[in-house]
Amino acid sequence: MAPTLTLKTGTSWPDAWRRCLAVAPEAFRDDRVLNFWNGAWQEDGRALPAVSPVDGSPIAGPPRLDGTTAHRAVCAALDQHRAWRHLPLEERRARIAATLDALTEHRGLLALLLVWEIGKPWRLAQADVDRAIDGVRWYVDGVEPMLAGRSPLEGPVSNIASWNYPMSVLVHALLVQALAGNAVIAKTPTDGGVACLTLACALAAREGVPVTLVSGSGGELSQALVRAPEIGCVSFVGGRDTGAAVATAVTDLGKRHVLEQEGLNTWGIWNYSDWDTLTAVIPKLFDYGKQRCTAYPRFVVQRHLFDAFLAAYLPAVRTLRVGHPLAVEQPGDPYPQLDFGPVINAAKAKELRDQVAEAIDRGAVPLHRATPDDARFLPGQDTSAYVQPVTLLNPPPSSPLHHAEPFGPVDTIVLVDTEAELLAAMNASNGALVATLSTDDRATYDRLAPQIRAFKVGHGAPRSRGDRDELFGGLGASWRGAFVGGDLLVRAVTRGPQGERLPGNFPEYQLLP
Repeated sequence: MAPTLTLKTGTSWPDAWRRCLAVAPEAFRDDRVLNFWNGAWQEDGRALPAVSPVDGSPIAGPPRLDGTTAHRAVCAALDQHRAWRHLPLEERRARIAATLDALTEHRGLLALLLVWEIGKPWRLAQADVDRAIDGVRWYVDGVEPMLAGRSPLEGPVSNIASWNYPMSVLVHALLVQALAGNAVIAKTPTDGGVACLTLACALAAREGVPVTLVSGSGGELSQALVRAPEIGCVSFVGGRDTGAAVATAVTDLGKRHVLEQEGLNTWGIWNYSDWDTLTAVIPKLFDYGKQRCTAYPRFVVQRHLFDAFLAAYLPAVRTLRVGHPLAVEQPGDPYPQLDFGPVINAAKAKELRDQVAEAIDRGAVPLHRATPDDARFLPGQDTSAYVQPVTLLNPPPSSPLHHAEPFGPVDTIVLVDTEAELLAAMNASNGALVATLSTDDRATYDRLAPQIRAFKVGHGAPRSRGDRDELFGGLGASWRGAFVGGDLLVRAVTRGPQGERLPGNFPEYQLLP
C-alpha cells in the first residue's frame, strides 16, 4: 500500500505569498500583484482569477491592462530608454550584476513560485532560475567585445513570451537586452508565471534597471507592444498562429524582431544498434512533461528496427515519475524527484486527452498508456491538470498529433522504409528548432542531417535551446527574424555597421550563422 503523502513544510502557496510580501512589498498586495511602468508600481488593471495547475487552488492572476494604458507604459519606457542608452557600460554592468546577486539571494522563492504557477518539479524550477542567473552572468563578464562598434536600438525591446520558462528565457532575455543598452518591456504570460516575474522585476527595478512589466490579453495589447512606433524590437516566444500575426505586423512596419515559434521536433532512428544509450535518454526527454520548445514528441523509426526500438523505449517510459511536485511522505523530507507534474492547466489536459482518444478512434495504435495508480498525489487533491504519459503508433493525418507539437507528455511514432520517407517524416512541420538522428554510421548522418529542416541536429543525442555561447534559431516556419544565443543575442538588440545583415530568417533573406 502506498504511503499517504503530505505537503512539504513551508512550501504552501500562502507560505510563498507571505515571503513575496516580505521581500518585495512594493510589488505585491494582500490579494494581487501590480503592474510596473513609468518607474513605479501601479495598482491598475483588472486582476483575473487564477488557479494553480498543481492542485486547482487559487493563486494570483494577472492584472490586465487596457490598450490605452499599455501605450502610456510604452511611451514611458521610451523615455527610460533614451536615458539608459547613454549610461556607461560599466554602470549598466554593475546594475545587472547587482540584480543577479538579488536573484541568487531569493533563488528558492523564485523556484517555489514556478512550482505553484506553472507546475514545474522542484529540480526543474531551480534549474530555470539558475540558467537565468548563470546565463546573464556570462554576458556580464564578457559583453564588452560583443558591443564593440554597436549601439542600442532607437526604442525599447518588447518581450512577449510563453509561460513555460519565465526565468531562463524571459528574464534572461530582459537582462541581456538591458545590459546592451535598451529599456525593456515584458508582458506577463496569460497562463502562468506572473508572481515569479513580478518578484524578478521588482529585484531588477530596485537596482535601477529600466524594466516595464504589464499584463493583458495579446489582442488588446498588441497595438502597443508590437505595433507602437516607440518599440525598437519585438521578441516573441510562442505558437505559430499568434507568431504569424506578430510576424505580419513587424514585417509591415520594418521593425527589428526575434520570433521563436513552435515546430514538431523529431528523432529519427536509421540503421542503429546502440539501444542502451537510447534507453538512458528517453526519461530525460519527458522533463517537464515535454512542455518546452526543444522537446522531442515524434520518433521516426526504420520499420525493420521497430521491435528493437520498442524493447529499448518501453522499459524507459515505464519508469517515469509523475505527481504533485511538493508531496512528500514526511513534512521534512527532501523535495520529491519527479520527471514532471501537471501540464499548464486543466483545459490543456483535456485537450491532450481528447486528441489522444480521437487519434486512437481514427486508427492510431496505443503502445503505452500510463495510469494514475503510481502517481504521487495528496489525498483528495484536484488532479484535473495531470496527464499520464502516452505513446501512439501512426497517428492519422487527420489528427493534430500527426503534424503539430502536442506540448504535453504524448509521444508519437511513425514507421518508414526508405531514407526519403525518413526525411519527409522528420520534416513534417515545415521547420523545427531541433532534431536528432540516431544512426551507427557517421557518413550516413553527415549525408542526411543537412536535409533535416531544423536549426540544430544532434547525432544520437538531444539538442537544447543552449546557454552562453551556444546559438539558437529555427528553420522554416519555426522562426522569424534574428537568431539569438551568444553574441547573436546582443547583435539582435543593437545597431551595427550600416547595411549589416543579421543572421536569421527574414522575408527577404535567410542567413545562417
